[in-house]
Amino acid sequence: MKSVHENLLHVTDYQVLGKLPDLFTFEDGTPVASPVDWPRRREELYKTAVELQFGTLPPAPEFLEVETLFVGEKNHSYRIHTGTKAHPVSFLMKLVLPAKAQKVPAIVDGDLCFPYHLDKEYLSAATDEGVAWVFFDRTELAHDIMGEGRRKGQLYDAYPDYTFGAIGAWAWGYSRCVDAMEVLCKDKANPLFDLSLIAFSGHSRGGKTAALAGAVDTRAKVVNPNETCAGACGCYRVHMKGYCDGQGEWRSETLADLWRNFPFWMGPDLGEYANREEDLPFDAHFLKAMVAPRVLFISEAAGDLWSNPVGSWQTSIAAQKAFDFLGVPDNLYWYFREGTHYHTPGDVKMLVNIIKRQRDPAIPMEEGFFQTPFVPFDPID
Repeated sequence: MKSVHENLLHVTDYQVLGKLPDLFTFEDGTPVASPVDWPRRREELYKTAVELQFGTLPPAPEFLEVETLFVGEKNHSYRIHTGTKAHPVSFLMKLVLPAKAQKVPAIVDGDLCFPYHLDKEYLSAATDEGVAWVFFDRTELAHDIMGEGRRKGQLYDAYPDYTFGAIGAWAWGYSRCVDAMEVLCKDKANPLFDLSLIAFSGHSRGGKTAALAGAVDTRAKVVNPNETCAGACGCYRVHMKGYCDGQGEWRSETLADLWRNFPFWMGPDLGEYANREEDLPFDAHFLKAMVAPRVLFISEAAGDLWSNPVGSWQTSIAAQKAFDFLGVPDNLYWYFREGTHYHTPGDVKMLVNIIKRQRDPAIPMEEGFFQTPFVPFDPID
């Protein structure tokens, strides 16, 4: 892959619909003066970046049991039984393990419904480096069928009084996988996983899900949304057009696009802001900042115009201030590769590099981080 450079993506139209809401002002107008204030400010960010955007999330389950289905040398399968006693839910969790699977880092990924788990190169980008995969199919918890309507799937029966959309349901699955990993490691002299080094990852709608799951579940040490488009990392307030690598001109996804096509993914009140994004009380930098002081890695593609590359960069630049404020300036990574909308082995390689650097900071950083594929714009925050 050639190095990403500023002339790879040519921006032909760029609109900014107002400044970003301030991360460091409480709702009562007083400033966030020190890191001691951050937990209270984070609770306020939750009200908008999570509950307005995705709905009220389902709570921790009343029970959780892990049923063993298959144990092989490098592949294990389990069924997680959880939810409420009145309305139990269950879903499949599959492990793909490195050759020596003892206290290894792991990537939790809800995209078992996508084909990446069948790609040996994709899998080996992690397992060859001693990192395990923990896959589940998020669509077992809530359907992902365009035009079917809201609240379809087993998790809605368990929690009818909450307003979460499908992404909120899917994010809940990430946390239940971590619960199951804790069960599998309990009272073991040589546990499978290093529970202090868990990463959440996912692509596109799965990337939205990984971003939400990682924002709310602090057991995720590394949070890696990949090409989320609108609804997580792309900036609602930035609309752009451009072309890349000989492709025709295309534009970024807007809130109106998201709400027209997939309203069931999101919270029920988000659509009120379609075509008036400047009135939103939050933007993507709020969700990104909620990951701090843990590690956030935003992976994008220069040619994925629908994912709003400039908007994603803008909100990463804005979220960086939270990491700086909390004394962890090096815990926010971002990266653009060449190409379009996909989850590639190269993306996994970059994530694994970050995971390994959590154990050993002396490991060199892969080339490609912090390079914009476009001429940078002025920050909008």
